Amino acid sequence: MDSNKGKWALVTGGDSGIGLALSRELAGRSYNLLLVSRTVSKLESAAGQLSLEFPEIQVEYKAVDLSVAGAAEEVHEWAGPKDIDVLVNDAGMFLFRDVCNTPVEYLDAMLTLHVRTVTVMCRLFGKDMAVRGCGHILNLSSYSLYMPWPGITVYGATKAYIRHFSISLAKELRESGVHVCAVAPGWIDTDLMGLSDGIRGLGRKVGILMSPAALAGRSLRALFKGRKYIIPGWYNVMFIPFVKHLGPGATKLLRNKTKRYQQ
Repeated sequence: MDSNKGKWALVTGGDSGIGLALSRELAGRSYNLLLVSRTVSKLESAAGQLSLEFPEIQVEYKAVDLSVAGAAEEVHEWAGPKDIDVLVNDAGMFLFRDVCNTPVEYLDAMLTLHVRTVTVMCRLFGKDMAVRGCGHILNLSSYSLYMPWPGITVYGATKAYIRHFSISLAKELRESGVHVCAVAPGWIDTDLMGLSDGIRGLGRKVGILMSPAALAGRSLRALFKGRKYIIPGWYNVMFIPFVKHLGPGATKLLRNKTKRYQQ
């Protein structure tokens, strides 16, 4: 890992959940860190934790609302003096609610965060990497791209975009020495989905919920091995035909059972 000393990794959403786990994994690989998220207090806390755990690395952070237009350009300008070797687009937002009941401004924010910001971050940092002839980009998609289910319509659609975009971008940039990988995690033990402690505990016991640390390790191994796309967990791969082709009757039952959980 000493070969990474002096190199920089930039992680969006790197102050909590999967993003923090990815930041910790990168720090363990001797990367200096740039953390970007919206909340200063959480960034301060995460940077403090990582600095204590890994005193040999540098940790810097910047509070940016990545769900507004121009955020990617702002981050790129801030990080510009440093050559970013690893870019991780992890920041995301989730709302379980029917489209017609969702405020338009929330839809705008999700589309900007998952589509525009990810795309422009890859465009700006990807070009820098291509000029240098090396670099790595990891984009967080989601298993929900295989789940055209009521309540997660826009979320799943934006994550499908990230998968398609990342695989195509990987083919464009590979000849320049830049590796791009998309990861589509299934159910992860974080606060993003708003699951109760009881459900999360049950999920951990039966092995359905993967820990953020385990996901981070698998994701970065895939990225550095040159993989374009992974679905962590054999059980997630096995259930794709089921979740993709849920029939009308099952979909109706699912909708009736989950309506009360809509936010």
